Amino acid sequence: MSSVIKIEEVDRSRLREVWSVQDFARRHRLCQEEEARLKKLFGDFATKQELLSNAQRPPQFR
Repeated sequence: MSSVIKIEEVDRSRLREVWSVQDFARRHRLCQEEEARLKKLFGDFATKQELLSNAQRPPQFR
């Protein structure tokens, strides 16, 4: 089943915010290597959606 998505709603989405890769890595406790990988992939800035989709973090098991 398909649905209609209005462009105005997508533009207001918080996922479209542009973040600094350095700030994102600090907030999400990513290692230096992962931060460097994201910077190589996107540069210094990227949308929140791109960062969340591409960030990799090892699982933290007990």
